[in-house]
Amino acid sequence: MNIVHLYKDYFPVLGGIENHIRVLAEAQAKAGHEVTVLVCAPGHRSQIETLNNVRVLKAGRLLTAASMPISISQPLVLSRLHPDIVHVQSPYPLGEIANYFAGHAGATVISYQSDVVRQRRMLRLYGPLLRRILRAADRIIASSPQYVETSAWLQPLSGKCVVVPLGIDSRRFTPAPSPFDGPPTLLFVGRLRYYKGLDTLLRAVAGTQGVLLTIVGDGPMRAPLERLTEELGLSERVVFEGEVDDARLPQVYHQANVFVLPANARAEAFGLVLLEAMASGLPCITTDVGTGTSWVVQHGNTGLVVPPRDPDSLAGAIIEILQMPDRGSDMGLAGRARVEACFTPERMIERVQAVYEEALGS
Repeated sequence: MNIVHLYKDYFPVLGGIENHIRVLAEAQAKAGHEVTVLVCAPGHRSQIETLNNVRVLKAGRLLTAASMPISISQPLVLSRLHPDIVHVQSPYPLGEIANYFAGHAGATVISYQSDVVRQRRMLRLYGPLLRRILRAADRIIASSPQYVETSAWLQPLSGKCVVVPLGIDSRRFTPAPSPFDGPPTLLFVGRLRYYKGLDTLLRAVAGTQGVLLTIVGDGPMRAPLERLTEELGLSERVVFEGEVDDARLPQVYHQANVFVLPANARAEAFGLVLLEAMASGLPCITTDVGTGTSWVVQHGNTGLVVPPRDPDSLAGAIIEILQMPDRGSDMGLAGRARVEACFTPERMIERVQAVYEEALGS
């Protein structure tokens, strides 16, 4: 099968979707498929390379606007390809439009990762075309049943939606050989964006005694978050680690008692880091924003789910788990078991392959 993955960025750019495409593309190439990833280059010049038998075409970008690269050459490159399947990661309006008007694939599969949440002015213009693009797709993949149920864009098309949860390598992320014995420590991993809700987490930490917080990752919200940390008097209790090497990431999860993803918007559609934390044996605290976060974390079983933008509730959940370490340990074990049962790469890849075959059959 000839497969093209279409998105804006790819490894070594770090991010949940970028990592997801890499896992999928490399596994498909290993299975004998001809796999191409078409993304945008970081600069004006186009690049071609091969990584682990995956051909990576990076089309030159003119600029970046509203978190989206603008490239003239990417649609042109796409128009010259004739794959069996083009697999588009959404939201990515440029790629969606390019494939709708210039794509020549036998079938189109769209992984609908998230609603467009913040760019509402753009959505008023783009929305009618987006509905046409989604209707024209042969299959739409959602990462959780909640997203299909709660998305105004997916609900009318639920008949062509297929739930394929994301997966991670539970052999790479494993529980620590021995329990973490440092001071009570929370961990956050991810890009520092508005919808991650880190301002809420900082205020929650301020409402606890002696609890430390490690923030791993970088992004546009780092400077305002560092200012808020100082304003709350948390400079001695909060560490901004920045980006860490991918090889070191599994050890990062071993240096904490609890993982927290305090999302505040639907842009956090799933929370792949929750799977990494659960596979690492950590109890997780997250929020209910009507997406996969409150489906991945089972309240009372693998962690706790609280309302978004509620520092008091979040602080209460943090204290509850830290004051009952045995319960936290049980949650960590349950989380590990849930990942192994439901969220492995092998399970994800098998389901995606079935979606491709259904799309070509239709």
